[in-house]
Amino acid sequence: MKKGFKNFIFYILMLVICCALIAWVIQLGSRFEADVPAKISHENISNFLTQGFPIFVQSLQSNIQTPVAMLLLQVISILFFARILGYLFMKIGQPSVIGEIVAGIVLGPSLLSHFLPGVASFLFAPESLGNITILSQIGLIFFMFVIGMELDIAAVKEKLNETILISHTGMLVSFLCGVVVAYITYSTYAAHTTPFISYALFIGISMSITAFPVLARIIQEKGLTKSHLGILSLTSAANGDITAWCLLAAVIAITQTGTLAGAGYTILFAVLFLLFMFFVMRPFLNIIGTIYHNEELINKNIVAFMFLILIISAYTTEILGIHALFGAFMAGVIMPRQVQFRKILTEKVEDVALTIFLPLFFVSTGLKTQIGLISTPIEWLTCGLFTVTAIFGKVMGTAMAARFTGESWKHSWYLGALMNTRGLMELIVLTIGYEMKILPPPIFAMLVLMTLITTFMTGPLLSFIGLFFRKKGKNRIERAENKFRLLLSFGRASNGKALLDVAQQVFGKGKEELEITALHLTIGTEVNPIHTEKFEHISFAPILEEAQKLNIAIKTRYDVANNATQQIANIVNREGFNFLLVGAGLSLSALPQDMEAAKHTDLYSKWFYPGDLLKDKTRQFIEQSYSSVGVFVNRNFEQATEIIVILKEIQDVFLFEYAGNLIALNHARIYVCELGDAIQKNKLSENSVREFLNVHTKTILVCSSHIPDELLSKQNFMLISYETWLDLSEHEKETLQCMPSTLIIKHRRR
Repeated sequence: MKKGFKNFIFYILMLVICCALIAWVIQLGSRFEADVPAKISHENISNFLTQGFPIFVQSLQSNIQTPVAMLLLQVISILFFARILGYLFMKIGQPSVIGEIVAGIVLGPSLLSHFLPGVASFLFAPESLGNITILSQIGLIFFMFVIGMELDIAAVKEKLNETILISHTGMLVSFLCGVVVAYITYSTYAAHTTPFISYALFIGISMSITAFPVLARIIQEKGLTKSHLGILSLTSAANGDITAWCLLAAVIAITQTGTLAGAGYTILFAVLFLLFMFFVMRPFLNIIGTIYHNEELINKNIVAFMFLILIISAYTTEILGIHALFGAFMAGVIMPRQVQFRKILTEKVEDVALTIFLPLFFVSTGLKTQIGLISTPIEWLTCGLFTVTAIFGKVMGTAMAARFTGESWKHSWYLGALMNTRGLMELIVLTIGYEMKILPPPIFAMLVLMTLITTFMTGPLLSFIGLFFRKKGKNRIERAENKFRLLLSFGRASNGKALLDVAQQVFGKGKEELEITALHLTIGTEVNPIHTEKFEHISFAPILEEAQKLNIAIKTRYDVANNATQQIANIVNREGFNFLLVGAGLSLSALPQDMEAAKHTDLYSKWFYPGDLLKDKTRQFIEQSYSSVGVFVNRNFEQATEIIVILKEIQDVFLFEYAGNLIALNHARIYVCELGDAIQKNKLSENSVREFLNVHTKTILVCSSHIPDELLSKQNFMLISYETWLDLSEHEKETLQCMPSTLIIKHRRR
């Protein structure tokens, strides 16, 4: 008897015996009941069918309104709208945080309560908002902890002289502008509810803040992370963030006591707290970071200890009266300086904090934002005054200071535009001011709109500055003489090795010196910059190993982008590459997992369909790039020794240049398959074929109306033009299913 059948019999016997014993025990226990319920009758069954469903519906309605169910429904709604609007704003080149802030306004009284009051009152009933507020505050504490860990104190120290001048000048000018605007608006909006000193200080700090996390991701998206401008702006923003949060702590202390004298003890203990954190805790944590330096050693106890420090730090600043977020931020700053240690901690916190808790904060902010309070022309002019003043103070203050330190006017204005980004950090400041009843609801709404506008305008403003400073005569692409510049772009790390092998064999024996740049992009500018170094190392390891084997010098380039296709085309066009080599999409891959995925990309097509290339991003490369483009279809490629060249159109004779390189390097045998009679009817093309046959005597010419199946099956490499590929993929799909590794080339004359 088979083991599986024996197990089945044993399982059935145990099931029957245990069920029988359970039923027997229940029957014995029923004797002790005082009132034995009536047995189920036909009447009971009838009642179940007629009255049971309404009872179930009533129970369902009751369960929906329990606190836990309502909280989960609110979280689902918030995450749904936040992700959709975040995605839409990313599509138009904006940070997703803008879309998430807008989602909060959409779900708040400005839109949802106005157009669907019944839905709003059910979904966000006032008595249920306390849970969202608490969760959002916990999320913010973790988020500020991550922001603190992202700050590179060593980089800040390295450029301390420059960055203090740039960041502090921008802050001071902005703060001054904010105080002036506070003076103008105080009598109308806040005179009866808030002391002027508190109001003026909060308006000033809200004008002077910079959103370090949003700025870091914008710089990352623009490919400026390792440039002088990117490093200077990031370190300036980091320096400004530290100063701004210390200043905010002082402002909160002054606001709560009402006078500078009353805030003296709070500020004194805050300074003592900072000294303890930097001169006692930070050295101690650095020792821990040195001991626990990798993921294998960092156990739950260490992680729990670090989180305990975070919570104690946040609690300390909360009871001191300078807000828990300041303590969380400082806890992140003093974490061990080892990058690997910070990466591990960030990975454990960031995803949950950013994807779940932060959208809750945005919506809780949106629920407080009543755009309808800004209704009259005067109020809209006041909103405009806040926005224009914020932009002027930050951009002008930063640009003037940058120019004074010796930066060019172009870089100075770039810095001003980047430091004008406010985003999430501004919302945190505004929320604190609103909850402390310092900012009246109309002013709060105006400043939220100012936050959206100043963050939204960063990308377009950078583009405008670049366009303004573009010098005449520099539009022409200058190519290096006697160099063939090839950009090799790959997604998965394993694909880079195959593409490099193709590049070396196809272009290695060309007339010009070959210069290869390997490009890898991480999709999504939400990627934390602290992790990009790890992604870069993993992605380039296989191709660098292969380059060492082949004794080829290659350059590597790593970027982060939302639109990879557009980014790659821009690099090719802007930097004058001669050739772009990319891998084919899912529909043309021979890897088992890709073939499985390709089955589900189109339910109405077969697992392999060459025409699907048109649906891949490779078509966009071909249409948008000014250079020649090669799309490589990998069929377990190793070496191109038996090659078939497909000629169908007159212009296809350009393929002989690539075939000649392969013969020179690999001593390959070439089969030229001439389809139809277009080549024969053109004298120049026919002469090109004969000249190639005379020079390379081992070449075999095959003339046919279609590609012979036996010819495809015996070769290990195929060269074909993009135009011919499109034609054959429509008329010879079945034949192309057994094609070898193939390079599809869209040729453009240099």
